[in-house]
Amino acid sequence: MQDLFFYLFAFLTLLCAFLVVANPFSRDPVTSAMFLVLTIVSMAGLFVLLHAFFLAAVQILVYAGAVMVLFLFVIMLLDLKEEQRRRFNGFGVVTGVISIAAIAAIFVKAIFESPAPGGDATPTLEGATKPLGRMLFNDYVLPFEILSVLLLVAMVGVILLSKKDLK
Repeated sequence: MQDLFFYLFAFLTLLCAFLVVANPFSRDPVTSAMFLVLTIVSMAGLFVLLHAFFLAAVQILVYAGAVMVLFLFVIMLLDLKEEQRRRFNGFGVVTGVISIAAIAAIFVKAIFESPAPGGDATPTLEGATKPLGRMLFNDYVLPFEILSVLLLVAMVGVILLSKKDLK
């Protein structure tokens, strides 16, 4: 049953992620944002299957909740209209397909060259938050701080871009 749920959540994640970018139903950015919410919820289902309940809850609360509200606020504040359908750029499509093929080749090569995991290792404290917090604030403190500054700069940029001239 767990395998069935894995394939279901994986399929929903990939499908909704595809619909964020190439939505045939509507060109409205709000529709793409809602598909992003569905992608995040499907990924939270994958975290639950991995017994990472804290990460699943954070995924829902932080990303599907707070970050998506921020995205929708920016979309509404900038008053983005429905995009016009335009012709495909041949060069962009070809380079995009080549890039995807290269990333897929690197991914497949990494999978086949990685050593098989040992059968003796048993995980301890599955889904515990204390080791996650220690790893985040000890080993990855610089990327964590860089990300927080990047989000702050993005919010200030949105405010400056959306500010109306009162003159």
